[in-house]
Amino acid sequence: MKYDRIFNFNPGPAAVPLEVLEYIHANWFNYKKTGMNIMEWSHRSKEYDEIHNKTAALVKQLLGMGDEFHVLFLQGGASLQFAMVPMNFLLEGKTADYLNTGSWSSKAIKEAKLFGNVNIAFEGKDVNFTRLPKQQDLKLTKGAAYVHVTSNNTIKGTQFFKFPETDGVPIVSDMSSDILSHRFDPKPFGLIYAGAQKNLGPSGVTLVIVRDDFLKTARTGLTTMLQYSTHVQENSLFNTPNTFGIFFMGRVLQWMVDMGGLTAMEKRNQEKANLLYGYMDGSNGFYRGTVDKDSRSWMNVCLRLPSEDLEAKFVSEAKAAGFLGLKGHRSVGGIRVSMYNAIPPEAIKELIGFMKNFMAKNG
Repeated sequence: MKYDRIFNFNPGPAAVPLEVLEYIHANWFNYKKTGMNIMEWSHRSKEYDEIHNKTAALVKQLLGMGDEFHVLFLQGGASLQFAMVPMNFLLEGKTADYLNTGSWSSKAIKEAKLFGNVNIAFEGKDVNFTRLPKQQDLKLTKGAAYVHVTSNNTIKGTQFFKFPETDGVPIVSDMSSDILSHRFDPKPFGLIYAGAQKNLGPSGVTLVIVRDDFLKTARTGLTTMLQYSTHVQENSLFNTPNTFGIFFMGRVLQWMVDMGGLTAMEKRNQEKANLLYGYMDGSNGFYRGTVDKDSRSWMNVCLRLPSEDLEAKFVSEAKAAGFLGLKGHRSVGGIRVSMYNAIPPEAIKELIGFMKNFMAKNG
């Protein structure tokens, strides 16, 4: 394999496109003949300003967003957004609806309750997080401040492809693990946030996209750094941003554009999902999915083998064969195949070959 690289199925930080790594490597010491690495540039320089603004423009281009959306590059990960969202938008006397579909939405709910009234519009614990809600399952609040959705659940392996109908209430979504993996209509979303470390590049940058009319409903008088309006007004340059991470993200976004945008990403990701789920479903139960078929994630495929001993053997032998990151999250066990945008279909075909051999020896 080129550069002696392995097949990286880590859930995050995760694989990035090899073409992006090659570009960064080739320009590491002297970017654009400035005699410096991009990490050494001032965030106030015109050279960095060009990178910063182009990266934001690529986000909007890929998602088909107009000027009513603001693109921010923040820090603190999605975990800080769990608190920032209700701090800004859960006003006194209002209720925020949350769909609890897994571990990360549970964490978001915990934080939101510190700031105001929270209605659990769907409680995934009641179905052991094995499926996503249908519209008729939702107990939404009329005139809610917002409806919070975790679009993809890395630990449980479920993913929204059709978002709830909210009667005009803005949707807020944590898209950390499936941002830019498929097409969707951005218009119903008041705010989208995503840690970069799965589909956008390295850890350390949090992408936040906020719609202008939703921003205008935010609470005022908050501490400066935790107020979205601060970062909108200053173009995410109120304090020193993660300049290298934003540069890196920009290169990943450009790679997506060069690949054909979200139409191509969607086709690529659906192909991978069809390959892996198709093989699992034909394995006579040796590889067993853990969620309902209509809720399956394209990003994180969670599965079980006939015994935990076999699962441990599978992870060990897979690692020796060059497949890394296949152990399920410690809270649920099993096997997890994380196959974000950067993972090519060829990697899934190679993994299926390993799975076939493993089943033949242990089935």
